[in-house]
Amino acid sequence: MAKLAFLGLGVMGYPMAAHLQNAGHQVTVYNRTTEKAEKWAADIGGSFAATPRDAVEGADFVMACVGNDDDLRSVVLGEDGAFAGMKEGAIFVDHTTVSAIVTRELAAAGAEQGFGWVDAPVSGGQAGAENGQLAIMCGGTEAHFEAAKPVIAAYSKASVHFGDVGAGQLTKMVNQVCIAGAIQSISEGLYMAMKAGLDAKKVADLVSQGAGGSWQLANRAGTMVDNEFDHGFAVDWMRKDLGIALGQGKEMGLSMPVTAMVDQFYAEVQQMGGGRWDTSSLIQRFRKMNDDGF
Repeated sequence: MAKLAFLGLGVMGYPMAAHLQNAGHQVTVYNRTTEKAEKWAADIGGSFAATPRDAVEGADFVMACVGNDDDLRSVVLGEDGAFAGMKEGAIFVDHTTVSAIVTRELAAAGAEQGFGWVDAPVSGGQAGAENGQLAIMCGGTEAHFEAAKPVIAAYSKASVHFGDVGAGQLTKMVNQVCIAGAIQSISEGLYMAMKAGLDAKKVADLVSQGAGGSWQLANRAGTMVDNEFDHGFAVDWMRKDLGIALGQGKEMGLSMPVTAMVDQFYAEVQQMGGGRWDTSSLIQRFRKMNDDGF
């Protein structure tokens, strides 16, 4: 069992930190809104701190799951940041989806102070976090990954090492690109089924068992047909992630026309008031375009 800190108690971080505490680790949490950290400690039984620096004191591993590049810098750097309080030899495990640029920047800064770094973005959504069934894509040294792997096993069904620092974030970009294209094609297919007078849920159930199957089709088709989007991974977050992927693609000289197109489709969903809808709400834009001449 290890002494741990967890920074960021959003819809993902709250249950992830709980799994660590319930696994027998000694967990101290930090959240920008202190009331949420207090509630976590009361509900789960761990402790909380007022600053990242205080939360990480004596910790062997520091986990973070915050919003974006700037949020990550804010909890890592500065006199109240994690790096100001971490002990030499501790490993920072970042579950935030951020750019490979900030990942390498912070990992290098940590290495100068004797800290390890594993970039470890996740896939599986809120349900995966709550059920401890996340898939985790990791970058960093082999030694740091192997040290962290038994700890992150508390909330993961699989964790894979893909290479040096930044490799985890690059893998997450691939994940998000694949999801975006899948949801767009599912939206078109389901809408076609409905307009043809077919039972779209029944169609989705069969197709998901064949070559056209995917996690998105199996888990989101029913709610897409029923216009239910108050769950899952928000459009606002997906646009942030696709922006990171498109920026990386541009740096690499890649043409990514489908990703760029779907990103703009999500922008239209945001304009419809769907920024906090699940990413499967892409079908709403398709409905509006076809039914209302959008």
